[in-house]
Parts: sequence; structure tokens; C-alpha cells
Amino acid sequence: MSEKFGIDMHVKRDDLTGADLTGNKIRKLEFLLADGLANRCDTVITCGAAQSNHARATAIAAARLGLGVRLLLRTRDPANPPPLAGNTLLDRLVGAEIVWLTFEEYGRRAEMLAAEAESLRNSGKTPYVIPEGGSNALGAWGYVRAVEELALDLTILPGAENHPTTIIHATGSGGTTAGLILGVKLMGLNARVVGINVCNDRDYFLRVIGDICQTAIDTYQLDLPFSRERDIEIVDGYVGSGYGKAGSKELSLIREVARSEGIILDPVYTGKAFYGMSQELERNPEVFGDRIVFIHTGGLFGLFPMAEQMAPLL
Repeated sequence: MSEKFGIDMHVKRDDLTGADLTGNKIRKLEFLLADGLANRCDTVITCGAAQSNHARATAIAAARLGLGVRLLLRTRDPANPPPLAGNTLLDRLVGAEIVWLTFEEYGRRAEMLAAEAESLRNSGKTPYVIPEGGSNALGAWGYVRAVEELALDLTILPGAENHPTTIIHATGSGGTTAGLILGVKLMGLNARVVGINVCNDRDYFLRVIGDICQTAIDTYQLDLPFSRERDIEIVDGYVGSGYGKAGSKELSLIREVARSEGIILDPVYTGKAFYGMSQELERNPEVFGDRIVFIHTGGLFGLFPMAEQMAPLL
């Protein structure tokens, strides 16, 4: 890929954070579940799409900690939920209880999570609510820690240690982006953080990511300058036909990267982000500077439900 685009391209393999816990979500859960345990919770509640990587990671981590888990997952028809495959198969395998929501209900997910928590409290449980994607000020510390790692990673690359670097990643719920922005500032890294959104639009993420960053700065009394317009960079235009939907161009690129690099991208997050990055590079090879670090945020299990769609490309 470096040869193809004529730049120095690297991948930070956050898809290798585990086998079952693969992906970026476990970084956030490290902090969130510690907080849940400190508050003596016995049940974790969170939400996501049917093939949510975050929900799967939460369910498995909760099982390891001996906690119950309830997942609020969205689907078009809760009376006829999708078949168990990929992430949902793993959710159920570790004992997660799935509550299926319509898209309209999911639009009120904060309210729905609160209602589930109240129901559990009424039954004598002590629930702990984790927001969509684990994306809040506490969860963002997971990617502050990732930047701390990345600062060490960069020291072994050719060229000056402080060589300008662009960190590119998929943006879905905003917490990873917020953590990267805060981490770069805290570590004094000479890096530009670029998110390629896989849902919603740039204005939405300026608000969501900005809120997470500002809350973290206020809550943890971080002496950092922060501007939504200056510090949040979102490359919009690659959502395609919608969240969780991948077209032939994205899937073809997933195949190309797999065959040229032996790196498996996913159709929901990393495939779209890598496609967006490649399109921007084809238009202007200098758009991201001469060194890129692409954060591979995982998502492998999301490929399996799309096997039929991918088959003609194979």
C-alpha cells in the first residue's frame, strides 16, 4: 500500500487486542468496567447495532468478570430479529441477554438504557450503563493510552522521531477520535488526527466528539487548549448507503488489502475508512503528508454475515 500511494504508510493493529476481544472497544472498556466494578455493579447494560463490535466486546468482558450483561440492539423488526451470526452469535454464546429495539426506539437509546437500568434495580440488581461504543469522557482514556503506545511505536520508524504523522481511523461513535485528540495533546505528539465517519455527518461529530473532549478536559482538569473547529478533522462523504452497509468498491478494497498485505479489514468501519483514505490519496497524494498511521480498530466478525455479498468478488 505504501508503494501504491507513494507514501510511508503504517497500521497500528488494534484488531490484535485479543481474539474474542479484538478491536478498539476493549481499550475503552478497560476503564469503564473498572468503574463499574468500583461501583459494585453486577450487571452491565449497553447498546449498539445488531453486529455491534462494542456490544460483543462488552458481553465477553462481562462474562470474564462474572457480570451479567443486557444488550439493546437495533433492528428493523424486533419480532423477527436477524439470525445469529458474527457478533450476535458470540453475544449469545457468552450468555448476553439481547433486547431488540426498532430504529425509532434506538433513536431514544439514552432513555431506553435508563429504563432497562431502572428495571434491573427494581429486581434487586446493581446495573452499570455504558453508552454506545463506550464513548464518553472516561472511555476516551483508552485512546489516550493508545497514543502513549503510539508515541513509542513511532520512535522505531525510519526518520526523525518527531516526524509529522497523520493518524487516520474510522469514526463511529466518537470516543476513539476524542481519545486520540486528547492523547496527541497530552503527549505533545507531532500528529494530525483525521477521522473518516462511517455514519452521520461532520456536523454531528463536531458536536459529539467536541462534547466528549470538553467533558474530559473539565472533569479531569486537563490544562489543554481545545477548539472543535481547529482540532476535530472529519473527512465526510464515505458513509455510502448507510451505517453497516458496504458497496462493491469498499468490498473490493477489503479484498485488495487482504491479498496484498494479509490484513483483514471489516465492512462497517475499517473498510470504509481505508476506502475513504485511498480515495483522498488518489485525488491528492499529499493530502495527509508523507507518513500515515492507520488505526485498525477491528471488526473482523462483521465480515461473516456478509459472506454472501462478498462471494462474487472471490
